[in-house]
Amino acid sequence: MCQLLALNCAEPTDVSFSLRGFAARGGLTDHHVDGWGVAFYEERACRVFVDEKPACQSPVADYLTRHPIKSRNVVAHIRKATQGGARVENCHPFMRELRGQQWVFAHNGDLRPLDKPEAGPYEPVGTTDSEAAFCFIMNRLHAHFLTNADVDDLDAVFEVIQQATRVLNPFGIFNFVLSNGVAQYAFCSTRLSYVIRHWPFSSARLVDGDLSVDFSERGTPADRTAVIATTPLTDEVWTACQPGDLLMFRGGALVHRAHVAVPAHVLASSRYALSEQSALAA
Repeated sequence: MCQLLALNCAEPTDVSFSLRGFAARGGLTDHHVDGWGVAFYEERACRVFVDEKPACQSPVADYLTRHPIKSRNVVAHIRKATQGGARVENCHPFMRELRGQQWVFAHNGDLRPLDKPEAGPYEPVGTTDSEAAFCFIMNRLHAHFLTNADVDDLDAVFEVIQQATRVLNPFGIFNFVLSNGVAQYAFCSTRLSYVIRHWPFSSARLVDGDLSVDFSERGTPADRTAVIATTPLTDEVWTACQPGDLLMFRGGALVHRAHVAVPAHVLASSRYALSEQSALAA
């Protein structure tokens, strides 16, 4: 399946180190070759870059690792297609606008078609289950904040996302990251990990490449960075999320956690998928 990466930082941060290791998983150290994408928030605006080429061969990925963009919130994705072809419109992250905020979403998993699409203004452009799920969440947010206008109430946003996740959970594997440029939301359906870097910093080495960085040489006491990924990117001590963990990060810190139970049939299908991947690798 696909791989997720998200960063939430207290200060604008150069994320090229994480992005370099992550891009290697797009066809070099792993088999995710059906496109990739990344979104960088800069204040209220969001830049989204997508490419249907494997990340390890993408000139867009190469450019971004050589010309880093500093950001407080980043969402990235490398794709192994389960639904929808390797086309630009099917590459994550997807972006939509809601009440003056740009929202981005990326998903790792495989969802059956919804029984009934959520009513609202958001519809998929491409043909993926992921974008359909994103539109479901956005339509839920739109309906809530149509009458409850304070979209800056992050606890209220968290509650809507939690309820939408509860509805979507039974339809299949649903690991995702979602951001509005202020906070980073992440859900572990089957597999997700995170690490929080803070003062005093240490060094880290990429799992997917011969590159290390000593963050103590560039970090300050004001810096704090949460890195969320499907599997750890570095040799640091990462925290493995438990299935059902819904997390909210802000300012580089974990500020809210809830549990949304993952159905047994979803966990069973995940174990089967992982055993199939291991057999293919062998």
